[in-house]
Amino acid sequence: MISLWIADIASVLSGVLHSDNRRKFVHSKSCAVYQLGREAKREMPDLDFKGKPFVYAHHLSVPFRELIIDKKKSLPGPNGPSLDDNLIIHGDNLEALKALLPRYAGKVDVIYIDPPYNTGNEGWSYNDNVNAPLMRQWLGRTVDREDLERHDKWLCMMWPRLELLRELLRPDGVLFVSIDDNEQSSLHQILLEQFGERNWLGTIIWKNVTDNNPTNVSVEHEYVICFANDRSKLAREWKSPISAIKEKLVEVGTDFVAKHPAADELSSAYSAWFRQHKSELWPLDRYKYIDQGGVYTGSQSVHNPGREGYRYDVIHPGTKKPCKQPLMGYRFPQETMKELLSGGRILFGDDENKIIEIKVYASEFEDKLPSVITLDGRLAAYELRDIFNDRGKAFDNAKPTELIRQLLSFTLSKNSVVLDSFAGSGTTAHAVLDLNRRDNGARRFILVETEPYADDLTAERVRRVIKGVRNAKDETLKKGLGGSFTYCELGDALDLDRFFKGQTSPAWDQVARYIVFTATGTTLPKVPAKPTADWFVGEAGGYRIHLLYKPDLAFMRSEAAAVSAQLADRIAKSNTEKRPVLLYAASRYVSQKELSKRGITFCQLPFAIHRLLGDGPTRSSGDAA
Repeated sequence: MISLWIADIASVLSGVLHSDNRRKFVHSKSCAVYQLGREAKREMPDLDFKGKPFVYAHHLSVPFRELIIDKKKSLPGPNGPSLDDNLIIHGDNLEALKALLPRYAGKVDVIYIDPPYNTGNEGWSYNDNVNAPLMRQWLGRTVDREDLERHDKWLCMMWPRLELLRELLRPDGVLFVSIDDNEQSSLHQILLEQFGERNWLGTIIWKNVTDNNPTNVSVEHEYVICFANDRSKLAREWKSPISAIKEKLVEVGTDFVAKHPAADELSSAYSAWFRQHKSELWPLDRYKYIDQGGVYTGSQSVHNPGREGYRYDVIHPGTKKPCKQPLMGYRFPQETMKELLSGGRILFGDDENKIIEIKVYASEFEDKLPSVITLDGRLAAYELRDIFNDRGKAFDNAKPTELIRQLLSFTLSKNSVVLDSFAGSGTTAHAVLDLNRRDNGARRFILVETEPYADDLTAERVRRVIKGVRNAKDETLKKGLGGSFTYCELGDALDLDRFFKGQTSPAWDQVARYIVFTATGTTLPKVPAKPTADWFVGEAGGYRIHLLYKPDLAFMRSEAAAVSAQLADRIAKSNTEKRPVLLYAASRYVSQKELSKRGITFCQLPFAIHRLLGDGPTRSSGDAA
């Protein structure tokens, strides 16, 4: 595909060229890349906006940066701070997303973002380092309602971030974006352009307020736009075992069973309660029965939909006659029916003329993700007031934990990774920790926050909900949800030129992940924290990769930093499967001809860290770790 070819060429060039020249090249050629990209896409109309040619490939020129752990601001687990833990990253979110690629490209299960809605009252400014006169004019200027270019600026800000977010998503990953009417149409259009029309899963309307002000149309909702990275790789149906109404109904049923041991008394007491509260119980407003197993309803899902099913008689226990069969027969065999009967899971009508039903307990209920969610938006403010009960108003326009938890509960497994690059008050981390508390899961979150409050608001909220909030009204908050996180700042660019100039040196493992990603486009689940005897990094993209490097200027200037015949022999001997080898080092004492005999390609640091095209085995999605 032309668009993929463009991306690969730009990626190669961005690695081969010196960092300063690379930026100049990518920006000077961005208009041409943009035009080629447009011609390559004929699925649907594109959205044009001022500045688009300059940001179309901007994400490719953003430098990779180190992630520097701040131990004092972290709340680590028993093994100490780690980049494999939950992460809270303080720094520009575009650069943070690029910094995450060597470790998390293609590994994030769900992304939820809540970008500025561009209402004109948020006080944000366009600050991306795009080398074009138009973009330079925009830098640092607050975007307000009177700014006639505010929609263009917003789209220029979002475009490269969405490009990098998609690179971080798994093939079966899902993206949720909160937005309102100010940019909903434009956002939907660029998501269609970047993800493709077939990957649009739907737009959720969140009814979050009641507007009593005099107006033509009362605006009482926001949106959550949902896209898949590749819809064909998703499960056909989303179901969630987590539901606030379900939890309440199960709790009520448990209390009634404990208070009323007699069956008649239990049924009578619950029926009275159900009649009083039925209007509040949707979507469980049919669960009007109770027994010692809890609250339940009857499901007519015994019939076989669409085609002829199983035929046999089910005898009514009162009349001793066969019950009426479903039109297309039963959907499961007679052996299964016998198990259901013996387990007391079949409900009969007054006589044989009613089709039987299956007893389904409220505890077994699984919810579906609706296109309309009704949830009071003020709950977020109440939550923050409870968490930060020792200070005034903490944050404007936060999202309720219940909203994020509901979205994530349909799309996450117990070991999923969630990313939020507009972290704000940290609601996404709160939702993930709460899901883990409910089912003993091991989900992980990555939060990115650009603003200075990343520590004293975003991370502080997470610290409090993990450890417990003194004087909180909510008992769960008071006890704490448990968990850990590592706090990071963005470090210098992973440009090894700086090292050879005597500046600060990047750590071995971060350079190792960087070269793996830039050389093969894949990531490794684990990289040794320190170099091994033969400097082996791992296998990725069909290659064995070695990195002869130490964050030590004296070592890198010594003969020990050069590839010797002895090291080449040692590497070749360890390569029992005879895979092609990429060996990164500052210099060598062995010719490439001799290295080639051993199956080794020498890549010189710092200039040869780039993607190799056509020199190795064909890559496939299965190569990614």
